[in-house]
Amino acid sequence: MEKLNFVKNGELRLPPGFRFHPTDEELVVQYLKRKVFSFPLPASVIPEFDVCKSDPWDLPGDLEKERYFFSTKEPKYPNGNRSNRATSSGYWKATGLDKQILTSKGNQVVGMKKTLVFYRGKPPHGSRTDWIMHEYRLLNPPSQVPMENWVLCRIFLKRRSGCRNVEEKEMESLRGRVDNRKVRKLKMVFYDFLAQNKTDCSSSAGSEITHESDENEESSSSNTFPYVRRKP
Repeated sequence: MEKLNFVKNGELRLPPGFRFHPTDEELVVQYLKRKVFSFPLPASVIPEFDVCKSDPWDLPGDLEKERYFFSTKEPKYPNGNRSNRATSSGYWKATGLDKQILTSKGNQVVGMKKTLVFYRGKPPHGSRTDWIMHEYRLLNPPSQVPMENWVLCRIFLKRRSGCRNVEEKEMESLRGRVDNRKVRKLKMVFYDFLAQNKTDCSSSAGSEITHESDENEESSSSNTFPYVRRKP
């Protein structure tokens, strides 16, 4: 059966209802490792693109979603191991320590993940942006094993204002629930009071003779003027 190709013009286009949300282990083992050793991929969902030839906002795909690319590492210096990550408008700068990618059982390291942040301008005076890249690579295999110099990049835009908006919405929702509980309590007391008055009025109006309720006797005894019951 022929495998479907979901990459068109360098952009991932899945059928409606499908989402591509792989784990770190799946990205390294099922996609990057197969790509490096030229094995068949599970599906054609990750395009090949040199991420450092374009700025992050000019890369193919939807800017509002995570984008995945196979890219080759270009050495910054002829005899060095550092990669050239400069674009036309800025550069990618590594931050923090590389993270080990473990198998699901947690007993084997299958790859490494490097986190990079995009800066506008020239180093070391660039301005930091909210563009983030996770660069996945395999561990160095034995020298006799032939492999291509591929890495897998996940690029996304971190929206800080969105986090604050979510927190504000949660606080507003919490305050609304508290206010609603207060209103419900007030309504309960108000309705009970009306129901009590209605019961008193109906009991007094329904009979013109004899007995008054204990509540009326107690309330009338507390008045300054004495209560006098007149016979008809």
